Amino acid sequence: MTTEDDQHINGQEKNHDDDDDDDDDDEEGAAAEDGAAEVKKKKKKKKKKKKKSSATNNSGLTKGTPSNKAQGRLLTEGSFTDYYVIHGQTEPPTIPVVNLFSADPDEPTQPSNNDASTLPPFPTGEIQEHPLESNAHRISSEELRATERLQQNLYSKLRHASEVHRQVRHYAQSFIQPGIKLVDMCERLEECNRALVQEHGLERGIGFPTGCSLNHVAAHYTPNVGDDTVLQYDDVMKVDFGTQIDGRIIDCAWTVSFNPRYDALLEAVKEGTEAGIKAAGIDVRLCDVGESVQEVMESYEVELDGKVFPVKVR
Repeated sequence: MTTEDDQHINGQEKNHDDDDDDDDDDEEGAAAEDGAAEVKKKKKKKKKKKKKSSATNNSGLTKGTPSNKAQGRLLTEGSFTDYYVIHGQTEPPTIPVVNLFSADPDEPTQPSNNDASTLPPFPTGEIQEHPLESNAHRISSEELRATERLQQNLYSKLRHASEVHRQVRHYAQSFIQPGIKLVDMCERLEECNRALVQEHGLERGIGFPTGCSLNHVAAHYTPNVGDDTVLQYDDVMKVDFGTQIDGRIIDCAWTVSFNPRYDALLEAVKEGTEAGIKAAGIDVRLCDVGESVQEVMESYEVELDGKVFPVKVR
């Protein structure tokens, strides 16, 4: 015996004899509709997933937010040792810098020393005005500006090496801590330098052995194998390393200190460096650059154990 619901389907009355056949047809139709709906749902899910991936990472790299604060004294305000994650770099850094800025990160770029057009655009960095009034025409002259644009091949290499150096420098500031052996520090820094620049014979690589001069040693000290010198909390260390591409070296040094008693000394060095950069330029005499640095540095004093010492340039 059938119920009223069995006899009325889609508003049409059915005979009792046709109920079994109709139920089978209905089940097959429902199954087909369910299968079609499920396939459609899967297609929608795939599209949604693809859209989400594209929106999150349209360059093929996972870009993050810097969070590791540098521990050294008087580093740049807001400086993070993992700043490079904003470019999609890993932590610790392992991806060659040229691949971070290439249009297609899935196809690694091999830098060419002969053609800068194969290189992606690297960060420009800080631009300084030409010193001296005699250099004003270098900005206003369209001919000189066009001539300068012909040097883009060189500028691309320099900016490439600069970004490598910048990322290695920030990474180094994360592990340079009291208690580390200087030889281990240098090996770790140089290993990262080689990886990010894609070391290749004399074409690309480290500029020179890493310098890590302590206290009374002014510069150019590099530990040899077997040197067990360990960085101490009260040390003042000058770290100096370079990155070279096509023989052109990008060199940068900074002072490492953990004891605030040396802050005035670090500030004198930092302000002196800024003065030297501002004074440097085409047609400027080197002695004038040195004079600018010396004048600023020797305006500082350092107090140690109740005794005041004037900063001297040697």
